[in-house]
This record gives sequence, structure tokens and C-alpha cells, in this order.
Amino acid sequence: MSHSNIKSLVTAVLVAAAIGTGFSQPYPDFGPEKPVIIIGLTFDAMEPFISPDGNTLFFNSLNSGGNTNLYHATRVNDTVFTYDGLVGGIYDPSPDHLDAVASLDSAGNFFWVSLRGYPAVFENLHRGRYSTGAVTDTTRVYGDFNIDTLGWLIMDGTINYQGDRLYYNNAYFNLAEPTGIPEQARLGAAQRIDDSTFNKLPDTEEIFAAVNDAGYLVYAPQITGDGLELYFTRLLKNTINTEICLALRAAADQAFGPPVVLHSNPGYVPEAPTLTLDKQVLYYHQKDSAGIFRIFLRYRSGAAGVVADEPSPGPADNFRIYPNPARNLIHIASTNQFAKYRAELYTILGQRCLGPTGLPQLDLSGLPGGIYFLRIREGGRYRSFKFVKE
Repeated sequence: MSHSNIKSLVTAVLVAAAIGTGFSQPYPDFGPEKPVIIIGLTFDAMEPFISPDGNTLFFNSLNSGGNTNLYHATRVNDTVFTYDGLVGGIYDPSPDHLDAVASLDSAGNFFWVSLRGYPAVFENLHRGRYSTGAVTDTTRVYGDFNIDTLGWLIMDGTINYQGDRLYYNNAYFNLAEPTGIPEQARLGAAQRIDDSTFNKLPDTEEIFAAVNDAGYLVYAPQITGDGLELYFTRLLKNTINTEICLALRAAADQAFGPPVVLHSNPGYVPEAPTLTLDKQVLYYHQKDSAGIFRIFLRYRSGAAGVVADEPSPGPADNFRIYPNPARNLIHIASTNQFAKYRAELYTILGQRCLGPTGLPQLDLSGLPGGIYFLRIREGGRYRSFKFVKE
């Protein structure tokens, strides 16, 4: 993190304390930027979303007018994915179409924005059921978070892990003077009524009061599984300089505190942050040196205490864990009997519950049943294992 970002972090914490929000949670830091390779991809990749299981990277092609489509790629490791092609079931063959900004909850409900049918129909956020590369049972998403006025769009939307909260962006585009950049953009949250209906939370304005700055266009929200960390993009009005930001709250029913800037890169347009479920890897897009939009990542480190040092990409493949599912003990086996490693156990919401330890087994008897992640680090390399505790 740069000195200016550290200064912003300290300022934000002091401001939060001064206004009496009771907010004192430390902001995490993220390590240096690393490029992500999508093997077989030959065009721009924008607006990434990493699936809850970490195995699929969704993204769309260049979003600057013309035809924009949604694609997916399969994980090889954190920095390498294999291009799989179009997301099935949602391709729009009409000219100048837009399908973009994917998100997915734990139950396989897939959300994306599309301009199909607009403005004859104002609801431009869509959902369906995702499985093995395709979406079925598609429908529009209805509810009072939509603004039924020409020029207003849901520019971005994301579903939370549990599937009961929708974080969205209302953006106003002046259709009389189209520039591709909205005149207004702000965030909100809506609660699930049924599969295709969400209504605004009554306190939406208060929740985002510190985030929706009138001097910025605020968009591209992503929320962590525990509901405490809001990642988003903002653009200072009348500029082209975007910033990836983070706002925190101490409980999922509270308002977010003042944001800090995690990453800015004038001229390269960093946007659209998305986090792995364990909160360890931050993905986003920006231009590369050739002016092509690519995906990049940063590893979490520092103040949040989840990862104290930065790993290099690539799995530590000489480890395996067993049994899976497990009841009382989980064993860690290595092909190298002299391996020195550190193991940590996380809940599905990214909270560390055991470790770090170098022992060959972990005692799970005091933990409730459910899904967990075991993160094993050997030197600068690591691997995360997902398993079920009975």
C-alpha cells in the first residue's frame, strides 16, 4: 500500500471514531499486483466474478458499446485459468447487445445485467439457475430497487453468498447526450422477497451514506460472505480516474464506514473488484501496457491478520488431506516427510477458527458441522482445500 493510501486508511478510521459510529475494525491491506492468465483468451476481459467455490472465473468482453457477452474460465491456480467460452443459455444474438456483470450465490442463482428489451421493459437485471457452464430458468429481477424512468439502469448488481441480499447500482445515463458514462451512480441494497423479486431495505440510504459521495460515480459493488466488507469502484466526476475502494462495518445490520482507496492507477481504469470466499484473493480488471483490459489480482495481507505474509501463486501440490468428509480429526499428508508448513482452518465466511499450526492433524471436535477451508502454506506456496465437517 502506498504512503497516500496508508494516510487515507488512518484518516478514515479517525473520522469513523469521531462521528461516533462505534466502528473500529482494522482495514486489510493487499500485496503487489499480479497479472492473471486466461489460457486461450484472445480479447479483453472485464468485470470479473469469482464463484463461491473458487473454481470458475466469470467475466465479460469489452464493455464500451457494441456487443458485450459473458464468458467463463476454469481455475488452474489463482493466477491461471483456462478459457471455456460463452456462458450458455443467456447469449443475446441481437445487434449492439450487452450481457455483463455476473454474480452467483451459494445455491446456484446466477445474476447479470442485460439491455435486452430496454426500454420497453425497465427491469434490466436478470437471474437464472447456473450449472456446469450454462444458465436455465431465466427471468428478470423485479422490485422497487428498479427506477422506472427512461435513462435509469441497474448498471451493476451482485448477490450475496446467502442469496438473500442484492447489492445494486442505480445509474442515470443522459440518452439525449450519450457519452457512455452515467451522470449519476449510487449503491443500494435490497432484500429477497422471492426468487425474482427484491425490495429495497428500508434503511438503504443510511447504510450507504458514507459510501455514496455526490462527488463520485459509485458502482461495481461486491460484498464478502460475512457481509462486513464492501468492495466497489468509484470515479471522480468529470475525470477518467477510477479507484477501487473498501468500506467496512462491524455488523451486517449496520451502516458502512468511510471508504479507503485500495488501488488507483490513473490512465489504466482499474474497476470491478471481486473476492474469493475466504477473502484472501482480490481480483479486478484494468488496462495493460498495450491498452487491453485484463484481469489482475492481489493477495490479502496485513491489518486483518488473515494472511501475514504474501504467498506466490501456484498450489503446493505435494499435500493432501483426509478424510473428507471428516468427523473429529483431519489429517495432513505430504510426499515430503521433511516438509515445513503452516495450516490454518477457515469457516466458509472467511473467519479463521484453527491454526496456524505445523501439526499433521487438526482436532475438529469442537467445531460445528459445515463446510470449511484448510489453507496450507509451504514457504511461499500454498493450497486451499475445501472439506465437510460432519
